[in-house]
Amino acid sequence: MTQNSSTASQYEATPGSLANQFLIAMPHLEDPWFNQTVTYLWRHNDEGALGIVINKPSNMRLAELLEELKISFEQRKGDIDFHSQRVMTGGPVERNKGFILHNSGREWEYTLPITPELSLSMSKDILADIALGTGPERYLVALGCAGWEAGQLEQEISDNVWLTVPAVTELIFSSDHSKKAEAAASILGISLDQLSSTAGHS
Repeated sequence: MTQNSSTASQYEATPGSLANQFLIAMPHLEDPWFNQTVTYLWRHNDEGALGIVINKPSNMRLAELLEELKISFEQRKGDIDFHSQRVMTGGPVERNKGFILHNSGREWEYTLPITPELSLSMSKDILADIALGTGPERYLVALGCAGWEAGQLEQEISDNVWLTVPAVTELIFSSDHSKKAEAAASILGISLDQLSSTAGHS
């Protein structure tokens, strides 16, 4: 996994692309950044791949991030509690940059449509709207992302580092982060407990 990659290019569908899929770390992967993780790939083409780890909560709460960015918010009854909602550790690339996966239907200053149901925004204005209660209905906030150079991800999959699974939007936005890896594997009808370093991938 490389730790320097551009996030400027929008996802473009290409033959054999794994964009809009999950990468589940195989049980033997001991890399501290990716051990037991599920990564959502929003871009994958012949130039490389970009994704966000969706099940690795950081110690930062969303309220702390909003305060750090000087975005005021008022907790409303029935809202998701910003003081309990975790910001994800999205990966080792651009660790101080925010990435917000959210349901489509509206765009902000820097929004990349990924699928008809899902978009990625990387500008402060979406967080301001989330704080006001006028943002997207569903979202996942992460700091940092994961990046692979051209051919690197394909080699890692060939080396049995990752299990590839079609992405399910509901799972991205689930707050039960500890069960996301097992839930993602179950999409293929398998259990992570069944996998070994010699298991194949989809």
